[in-house]
Parts: sequence; structure tokens; C-alpha cells
Amino acid sequence: MAEPDTDVDQPRVVSASREIEAAAATIFELIADPAQQPRWDGNDNLAEAAAGQRVRALGDVFVMTTTKGATRENRVVEFEEARRVAWLPAEPGTPPPGHLWRWELEPLDDTHTRVTHTYDWSGLTDEKRLGRARWTTSERLQASIDRLAAIAENP
Repeated sequence: MAEPDTDVDQPRVVSASREIEAAAATIFELIADPAQQPRWDGNDNLAEAAAGQRVRALGDVFVMTTTKGATRENRVVEFEEARRVAWLPAEPGTPPPGHLWRWELEPLDDTHTRVTHTYDWSGLTDEKRLGRARWTTSERLQASIDRLAAIAENP
């Protein structure tokens, strides 16, 4: 009997969402500044990013170092200030392998924001990355949002 194909049953787009008691602009600063990202990364994958790389426009590229010492260039493919940012990571000088990280912020009022974090690996074809992609679940995305909330709500 053949082994079941786990990719068929595994969702390739996962997300998490929650309300954070902070203004959208405050939250977005923590997301759009790569130097802040290791503080709230629920995947515990990000080690550091140089200061001065704050994302400001579609097409921006920021560089991160992972906890395993790898360098990633992240090309911004969606951007709306204080509302949405998404990027495609890649090894330096190579095309993105097909996975996307997205943050969407919906202001509910001046001090409350609905934050949604999505990981979309539907375009990922690199066999070496599929295991790590499967490891990134909605629970891990929720951990990022929860850590982000703790920082934004208690500056």
C-alpha cells in the first residue's frame, strides 16, 4: 500500500489573527522595521537584521540573518503603509523559491487593530524547503502575533 501524500492534505496557506490593543501605525512600525522582527518572531527563526532597513515601499529589499546563520534577502511584493506588507524571502542573489509572508492590519478604532499574519507556501517547489514550510503552522503564526501584541500593548 502506498504512503499517503501529506502535501495533498496539508494546507499550503496558513494564517492567524487577533485583535491587538494598539494603533495600527504602532504595530506596523514593529513589523516594517526588520531590526524589530526577532523580538516577536514566533518561529524563533530570525536572529538579527541591521538597523536602517525600515520598509517604506513596494520593491524594497531587507536582509535578515536566521538563527541558523543563513542570510535572507526579503523582497517586498505588497505594501500599504500601516495596513499591509508582504515579502518573498530568498538566498542572496537567487530568485525567491515561492513562499510569502504577509501581515495585514485592520484598524478597528484609534487604539484597537485586527492583525492577520499569513504564510503562503503554495508556490514553493524547492524540495529542501518543504519540511520547514510544513512546520510553519497557524499556531506558530499565532505565537508571532501574541508576541507582537505583548510588545505593542506594553511599549
